[in-house]
Amino acid sequence: MSARTAIPALLSLAVGAALVASVPAVASGPAGERTCASGELDVSVGEPDAGAGQLYLPLHFTNTGDRPCTLRGFPGVSVLDGARRQIGEPADRDGGAPGAVSLAPGRSATATLRTTNGPLGGACLPEGAFLKVYPPASTDAFLLKTPFKVCSDRFTVSATG
Repeated sequence: MSARTAIPALLSLAVGAALVASVPAVASGPAGERTCASGELDVSVGEPDAGAGQLYLPLHFTNTGDRPCTLRGFPGVSVLDGARRQIGEPADRDGGAPGAVSLAPGRSATATLRTTNGPLGGACLPEGAFLKVYPPASTDAFLLKTPFKVCSDRFTVSATG
């Protein structure tokens, strides 16, 4: 798939990206802050954005619970093929020390995936069919049916904010 066809394909498929599975977890944060448990979060994929040879894909973490909770740190993200086998390495952390984001019920925080927009300085891995996403401070993952292709050995995720 060329860079010209990859972006429209990602756009159309990301819009229809669906949450496939989630497993609840319980966690606590620093200084008495209540960390968002995976059972009270919804994780979804936003619209991809391309620019300056880069491709950005937002991941939205929404508090579906009935009380405020806090996210602090980086999510864990891997690309999986159709058989749910990992393709390449998980996303590296991008950026400095993260702050805490307090989420009232119904509110969201976003982390951003980044890769290159095609083989710029390196080859692309095979396109994945799923993203496996661990919310910050959680060992329970969400499986999102979303195509994503890592190119040029560049795959990072920002802290939630």
